[in-house]
Amino acid sequence: MALNSGKSARQLAILGAALVLIGLLTGLVSGQMANPRMGLSSHLAGMMGGTLLLALAAIWPMVRLSPRAGGWAVGLLGFGFTANWLATLLAAMWGAGSETMPIAGAGHSAAPWREGLVAALLIALSLATIAGIALVLIGLIKGRQSAA
Repeated sequence: MALNSGKSARQLAILGAALVLIGLLTGLVSGQMANPRMGLSSHLAGMMGGTLLLALAAIWPMVRLSPRAGGWAVGLLGFGFTANWLATLLAAMWGAGSETMPIAGAGHSAAPWREGLVAALLIALSLATIAGIALVLIGLIKGRQSAA
């Protein structure tokens, strides 16, 4: 049984378009942040995450999941990609992330609570995104089997 694919696809598309817009706006101000390189990372996180959500919205009718699993997939992916943009934005504004993102955060550090918040977001978003993509893959495989 598939989740209401039209509703879920629309949710993914709206969030994807919003994330692309936020990514574009982040790019406009990334050079004025405490860590401009991390600001660029935030810009790219918004652009890439939003684009992937738009792509997932386009293929969502092929995903076959129960209503519960489909809801989890949409929620996990929405949280994961939005939190990725937010975590890198906070790191850029605060000059945080040198331990968790050593390339973009090189030479920058912030108060321990800020570093901890960024690190916690990164862990949570990584787990959420992996789980969400795994559910999509399962749904695509089930869709392939039911089409055969």
